Amino acid sequence: MQPTIVELGTSLFSVCAAPDGRHAVAGCFDKTIRVISLPSGNALRTLKGHTGWVPSVCVSPDGEHIVSGSFDKIVRVWRLADGAAVWALKGHSNFVLSVCTSPDNQHIVSGSGDCTVRIWSMADGKAVRTLKGHAGPVCSVCVSPDSKHVVSGSSDKTVRVWTLADGAVVRTLQGHTSDVDSMHISPDGRHIVSGSYDKTARIWSAADGSLVRKLD
Repeated sequence: MQPTIVELGTSLFSVCAAPDGRHAVAGCFDKTIRVISLPSGNALRTLKGHTGWVPSVCVSPDGEHIVSGSFDKIVRVWRLADGAAVWALKGHSNFVLSVCTSPDNQHIVSGSGDCTVRIWSMADGKAVRTLKGHAGPVCSVCVSPDSKHVVSGSSDKTVRVWTLADGAVVRTLQGHTSDVDSMHISPDGRHIVSGSYDKTARIWSAADGSLVRKLD
């Protein structure tokens, strides 16, 4: 199968595929979000509203909404079908570096240069709680497959696991020697994978936070 080449005329920060497998979303340096048809490679629409770069985008599990985080400190929610703006979520005091939606489609999670993780209601866009504890910008956030935990990676060199329901810190994973810029949870929920500027990736047990393997 021949690869599809998409030319958008701007540099990209972040891309995410929609659950339907027919659309992708890109966060761009030109402060826009582009919705792309995967079968054709054509840009279907350009979403405008952010006033800063868009380093993170996500599509909700039900495929109905796009969530974007921007250097303008705002998280925005858009309808995938027509690109209409739904909400602008304000509260962060610095760049929004990462956004994620919970698998149960109930919450939006954002990580920011203000060193916090914020949880928002997907239903109405209201702030639910703010998670504090990181000593540096939060570069990456993810929600566990069962929607019970939030995991965050920070420039403070740590990965933190929190309870989504009450924001309590479950554990702090330490070992990286530089910023943790990327982080993900395996589909079965058993492992956390983190990537760092220390040139390593680390695999951790989600059950107890122990280091399973260091990849370098």
